[in-house]
Amino acid sequence: QVQLVESGGGLVQAGGSLRLSCAASGLTLSSYAMGWFRQAPGKEREFVAGISWSGSSTYYGDSAKGRFTISKGNAKKALYLQMNSLRPEDTAVYYCAARRSSYYSADIDEYDYWGQGTQVTVSA
Repeated sequence: QVQLVESGGGLVQAGGSLRLSCAASGLTLSSYAMGWFRQAPGKEREFVAGISWSGSSTYYGDSAKGRFTISKGNAKKALYLQMNSLRPEDTAVYYCAARRSSYYSADIDEYDYWGQGTQVTVSA
């Protein structure tokens, strides 16, 4: 059974940092492209960042460019999202997702597995 479990969310002041983690079981991360998405109240789920199954290629949504970094753990069993210079508009539930492909996608329908999400709240 595939499980993705996010952690690391919380409350932080604007300008602060958080590091989100996504622990995977039931699959080998090196065989999946991965993505981080987020969903704020009343808004659609949006793409934040993606990484290829090798970890050699990454891509960011406009809101994340220059502030967030996606990476995979050395053992390829965890996905991370380092978030710096956080803003109140980054407040959302953050989800990790796995795609049975070598390459990431910004389309939520392209992903096969999802975690339950972790709440990130940025205060002004």
